[in-house]
Amino acid sequence: MKKTEVKNSNNRSLNGATMVGIGIACSRASGFVRDLIIAYFFGAGGLADVWRMSLKIPNVIQNLLGEGTLSASVIPIYSELIEKKEDKSAGGFIGAVLGILLVVAICAALAGMVVVPVILPSILVAWEPEKISLVSSLIRILFPMTAVLVVSAWALAILNSNRQFFLPYCAPVAWNGAIICSVTIMAWAHGVSGEQLLIYAAWGALGGAILQLAIQIPSIIKYLDYFRISLGKGVLGIQEAVSNFLPVAVARGVVNISALLEIMLAALLVEGAVAALGYAQTLYLLPISIFGLSIAAAELPELSRRRLDPQIVIADKLGKSLQAVLFWVIPSAIAFVCFGDVIISGIYQRGEFRATDVPVIYAVLVAYSVGLVASAASRVLSAGFYSLRDTKTPARVAYIRVVLALTVGSLLMFPLDTFQSGDLHYGPVGLALGTSLAAWIEYWILKKSFKAHLLIDRFRLEGVGLMVVGCSVATVGAYFIQGPIEMALRNPWVPSFLQQPLITLSVVITYGMTYLVIMDRFGIGWSISKWFYRINEMSSS
Repeated sequence: MKKTEVKNSNNRSLNGATMVGIGIACSRASGFVRDLIIAYFFGAGGLADVWRMSLKIPNVIQNLLGEGTLSASVIPIYSELIEKKEDKSAGGFIGAVLGILLVVAICAALAGMVVVPVILPSILVAWEPEKISLVSSLIRILFPMTAVLVVSAWALAILNSNRQFFLPYCAPVAWNGAIICSVTIMAWAHGVSGEQLLIYAAWGALGGAILQLAIQIPSIIKYLDYFRISLGKGVLGIQEAVSNFLPVAVARGVVNISALLEIMLAALLVEGAVAALGYAQTLYLLPISIFGLSIAAAELPELSRRRLDPQIVIADKLGKSLQAVLFWVIPSAIAFVCFGDVIISGIYQRGEFRATDVPVIYAVLVAYSVGLVASAASRVLSAGFYSLRDTKTPARVAYIRVVLALTVGSLLMFPLDTFQSGDLHYGPVGLALGTSLAAWIEYWILKKSFKAHLLIDRFRLEGVGLMVVGCSVATVGAYFIQGPIEMALRNPWVPSFLQQPLITLSVVITYGMTYLVIMDRFGIGWSISKWFYRINEMSSS
């Protein structure tokens, strides 16, 4: 492989990762606003539990058939057909994928609408009948939503394979926006509250899913030459895609059932545990999505195109990807541990969300943050396996992760649930600790397996120690400035509803900028000085 080709491939991966990261950042920002609205109107009590549970159950289908599974099984084959200029085969392949997905997604959604409400009383044994009935009403709306989102993931696979990254990862802004609008309009303009407001939130989610798919359709039309929807009989690549799909689907099914079981275990704890777990997960998943997923998503089509290159080239690309993930995720994990309470207060603490809820959610976030680095890095390693058409290794590791997470979590949650802050108890911390331990085991096995596959001793990871040093200095700087800022903002001149958000913003900006400046001086990772230089060049031209 020529050096210019390697450089172009690396540049495409970097640009792709940037676009994915920006798109996911927009999506997560809108998700924060959505959660802020949910926290404002429903707090961290029973109705918030119902909302989290109602979203999680249909979400199993979306995750089983959607983005991650399609990316692993479809993008490698579709990207290779595009690279080889086999347009007719590519069109037939992607049409067959849609046909099969529609049949499976619609049948799964219908089955969920009928079966799940019947078995809910046997699952949520610690909940009152009224709460179970409300969950049943919500999931009858949300299961069709998941079918639409699965088709949206099909559109994402097309765009990613054609190196279009921003739109499909930004599209969930429409989904979040529809929920935000439906809740705020019905609450503030029409005075709706309580259970009825949750129903409107569910209808908003369904409408948002349709909108999320609709905004991607104009962009994929130009890639649908020779497109013909079918059920895949005799279509080139479908047999391999299905063969790759099954282990990934089973693995993701196990992982998602694990996530569902985790939330059901939380439902056995004191009321509010499900909501506490959900609020902490929103923050915990942010760096994984923006940095881990963005880099993994950008690398998958590029590595798929280059899967026959020398192993040293693949190892070098994966090492650089892991280094890029660590550059962002290490400071994120340390920030959550050191300033998680400040962040949670600034985002959620208003309306029905009380100050006494913060310590429990902070503790859950800290427990999740212990495994944050491993979770994000595992996304990149899994993408590497998928690009080499090996879907079985990540699947086998996923089983170990799930069993370990649930076992450790279930052992720890009840003892910890004897401690409380306000109305919330600390039981969910045990579940989060189980997840973090399992994440490190998963990362260790994946890394060891990949090194054995590529016949290398180690991945080249430069500057990890200096990243930790930079985080330490940034933490001291943020702590130093936090006290004076709080004193300055806790006065009558600043509206009370702005005080905590401004404190949070000041601490986070101080921490982040200090870290980036130090890393820039060390010459490690993303360069803030070069970024400012490019901005100045653009503004002056």
